[in-house]
Amino acid sequence: MVELRSEEEQLDAIKRWWKENGMSLIAGAVLAAAGVFGWNAWQNYQQGQAEAASMRYQQLVNMTAGNELDEEQLASAREMVSELTDEHGDTLYAELALLLDARLAVQQGNLEGARTALESAADSSRRYVQSLAWLRLARVELADGNPTQAHALLDEPITDALAAQRANVRGDAFAAQGNTDAARDAWETALEVSQTQDQPLYGVQFKLDDLGAEEATQ
Repeated sequence: MVELRSEEEQLDAIKRWWKENGMSLIAGAVLAAAGVFGWNAWQNYQQGQAEAASMRYQQLVNMTAGNELDEEQLASAREMVSELTDEHGDTLYAELALLLDARLAVQQGNLEGARTALESAADSSRRYVQSLAWLRLARVELADGNPTQAHALLDEPITDALAAQRANVRGDAFAAQGNTDAARDAWETALEVSQTQDQPLYGVQFKLDDLGAEEATQ
């Protein structure tokens, strides 16, 4: 009898506990299930956004590949960049589109537009994209006659993967300042690094050859 009573008391205690706590358990389970569903839905949404951004970026690349674009085509391409960055601004594809937009702006002779696009890309949390933006901003500053500002941009923490390209642009900046010795050193460094990293860097040897030719005529 003692054992039976003990079991009855335990059953009564369980019933009382369930009456007091059962609804909160059910609510917790529902919330947990909703959380899992919400997380999965968010993941699916993010994947869909990335795929949409990828498709739009590929369209942009296809549109701008090949021959130089006329003004109407350039305007259409840059409008597509705006749509991509507006709708998918937190994706890698939007940042790559900004880099491409800068090139399109340069083709239009719009250095300020190129500068704006690259400054936006330089805000990226992805170091490689950021580094590309700094390099291209340096080129824009050179094209705009600002070699000192180009040097400042090249002093940014550009990734080592782009060390050869940085040395190349550094040489261009020195050349623009009339410092041929420093330009030669920078271009030679660019060639050495490109060979070490097995990254062909075209045009640098021609610059060095031109320096030699200029010295020979002096």
